[in-house]
Amino acid sequence: MSERPALTESRYRLIDTASKLVGLALVAAGLDVGGSTPAGLALALAGTACATLTVFLSYE
Repeated sequence: MSERPALTESRYRLIDTASKLVGLALVAAGLDVGGSTPAGLALALAGTACATLTVFLSYE
């Protein structure tokens, strides 16, 4: 298996900030739709997954 190249610190920060903002927007949309509805729960789960995306990335 080939090793994936690591991200530079500036690119990691950009991706980290963007993913957290998108995740926050998705969670807010889920709450706006209705937190207990299936659509609201799906948006909130998608937002949580997006916001924690950078946990699995590595940088130099």
